Amino acid sequence: MAKKRPQTKGKPHVTDGTIPVVGAREPCPCGSGRRYKACHGRAAAHAVTELVQRPFENLAGEGDWVALRELVPAATVELTLKDALPDGVPSVTLATVLPMAWPALRRDDGSVLLGLQNDTSSGDLSRDLADTLLRALEAEPGNPVQARRAPADGPRLQDVLDPEGAFEPVVHTGFEFWVPDSENASGEVAASLERANAAAIPTVKLAGVDSAYWCETPEKNHLRWVMPHSEEKLLDALARLHAAGTSSLGEGTRLVGSFRAHGLTVPVWDLPSAVRADDIEKPAAEFAERLAAALATDAPLSADERRARGGLTNRQVTLS
Repeated sequence: MAKKRPQTKGKPHVTDGTIPVVGAREPCPCGSGRRYKACHGRAAAHAVTELVQRPFENLAGEGDWVALRELVPAATVELTLKDALPDGVPSVTLATVLPMAWPALRRDDGSVLLGLQNDTSSGDLSRDLADTLLRALEAEPGNPVQARRAPADGPRLQDVLDPEGAFEPVVHTGFEFWVPDSENASGEVAASLERANAAAIPTVKLAGVDSAYWCETPEKNHLRWVMPHSEEKLLDALARLHAAGTSSLGEGTRLVGSFRAHGLTVPVWDLPSAVRADDIEKPAAEFAERLAAALATDAPLSADERRARGGLTNRQVTLS
């Protein structure tokens, strides 16, 4: 016969409803007599691992957050916090990636760089980034912030950033923003910059439409456009345009498929190598008007449109 679990006669150690995180095999701080992993640790573990499909939802510039996380090699954005910056912190800047893949860096002058393209330990990228940011604000100047598992009940970016703050990415040709004086960098720093810059794909953010990025590759160029619409409605609209022969961005361009990333859909066009970012501004704005009209249509898809939709669906790639 299995032994009965001993009952705890004493009062719980925690009375204010907050259960601290402890080791999985340690007694649960609530005083139940069970190990943490079998008591309050279950809910904490579930909260940490549960995937949040749209971690940047309700943030200004959600599409650009997704693009900088998945598509853009080198970019920065000045962030605005809900509360005033702490004393000694002149600015907070989001960066696509930092040296040594650091999650964040508190510079010598006290400013903070927050890295976006890092692996995280939970299913909520927003919570992980907020935890890293808050620790960076308190770090000693001149030090990076190391990765850790964010508390399951910790704040998210939506709790930390000003919802009215502008989100205006600046796309860079390289990673010189890593250091204050890149022209005089030497030794290991200079070599690291050279390697990173050599691997960066030339990328430009379009000015006339939201969250669209032109990029150059050896064989052809591409336009990757992060769109905020629901996936099913967007695919229907793209299928209508594709079947009508109006899904391209001009001669020699072709809508080839889409990515899924952080709950949003990213249509992708192949462009001839001669087509530069400036060349695609007007066609992209004209496409946005055609797409808006297609999104407003509720009529059932025709046979040709259904075939077009099936082709687009088959050419989807999930990035996250």
